[in-house]
Amino acid sequence: MAEENAAKEQAPAAPAPIQSKAPLLLIVLAVVNMLVVGGVGYMLYAGKKKEAAEPKLEHVIKGEADQQHEDASTEKAIMGTVVPLETFIVNLSGSKGRRIASVSMEIELNKSDVAKEIETRKAQVRDIIIILLSGKTYDEVATPDGKQKLRDEIKDTVNAFLTKGKITNVYFTEFIYN
Repeated sequence: MAEENAAKEQAPAAPAPIQSKAPLLLIVLAVVNMLVVGGVGYMLYAGKKKEAAEPKLEHVIKGEADQQHEDASTEKAIMGTVVPLETFIVNLSGSKGRRIASVSMEIELNKSDVAKEIETRKAQVRDIIIILLSGKTYDEVATPDGKQKLRDEIKDTVNAFLTKGKITNVYFTEFIYN
């Protein structure tokens, strides 16, 4: 019996070292976890401190101003000189005076010198455009394709007699017909 009591006393003693390793492992993991959380917290704090040091409003304004200057220089490189023309009011062809079109447009030029030529030859430019517009029927100008063809026709016809440069685009700013 003494041997049995001795065996029973030794049996619980064996699992004790395993339990002592578990709390040690938990303590190590907790310390590592606290170090990681502390490191992340410090990084967030340092980032906020750096942001607070920079004036936000001035930074935004400076960035917006830089973007506008960049956009303006890009737009100037892309767009040529734009010259507005007076409104054209014409009777459409085949309507016997019942269909009228009122068209306002601007023309884009490839050189600024052409604007002076357009101004000096304004009567010729207006005459050509009036003849082109009044030669169109309602069905021809009522569709987007018809308007695009009219743009191309105006551009090609006016370019035929310009000497200092060319029209690159025609923009309709108002196109009303009844």
